[in-house]
Amino acid sequence: MAEGGYPSPYVVDSRAPWPPVPPRLRQGQRRATVAQTLLFVLVAVALCGMAIEACFIYRLYQHEPGTSASSSKIIAGEDVPPPPTKPSFDILPSKPVAHLTVGESIVHKNYILAWNMDSDPLLYKMDYNDGRLLILKEGFYYVYSKVSFSDNGIFHHSVELDTKLFAGKSISLLLSRKYSEKISTNRLSNSYLGGVFHLHKDDALFVKVNNASKVVRSKFSENTFGAYMI
Repeated sequence: MAEGGYPSPYVVDSRAPWPPVPPRLRQGQRRATVAQTLLFVLVAVALCGMAIEACFIYRLYQHEPGTSASSSKIIAGEDVPPPPTKPSFDILPSKPVAHLTVGESIVHKNYILAWNMDSDPLLYKMDYNDGRLLILKEGFYYVYSKVSFSDNGIFHHSVELDTKLFAGKSISLLLSRKYSEKISTNRLSNSYLGGVFHLHKDDALFVKVNNASKVVRSKFSENTFGAYMI
């Protein structure tokens, strides 16, 4: 009873239930929620990157319609070597030039080496006839010759000049002589000659050896003959 016969304003019902407490998230559920959020962010970033890369590829193909598969490798960050370029025969030399080689089926005559005309030799503003290079334009030329031969006994190698200015025999512009003992096994050797000369129109150059049977003809690079204006 309240004091003075009045009821107390504060009445407590001991039988009434307590209000419900909101549920708390467990630690495992919190981790799962964070992982899902992080996964969503990563997926969104990946999609954005793919979209940007697709835009770059589209714009590249728009500007370069002839782009090959190597362009995609370049975009991906890979180093792609440039494709091999074939020699262009549309680019002509600026001055007369000739470079000749010896083939397997070439037959030499009278100590004068013959040269192969069947493998598209380099011959520009110069002519070739019966082992001789014919000069069509006067000027200074670098003349060279390389011959590979069996090194047994005596071998002479020279570059000769036929000119109308001097009647008679040819003039030896370059000369090499090799002396070695005759042995049963054939050792290989080579001789290289080169020099600069003033040549006139209609002059003829040729390579002469003392024994053409010793000349080795296994490779095109073993025997060469040429000249070019400087």
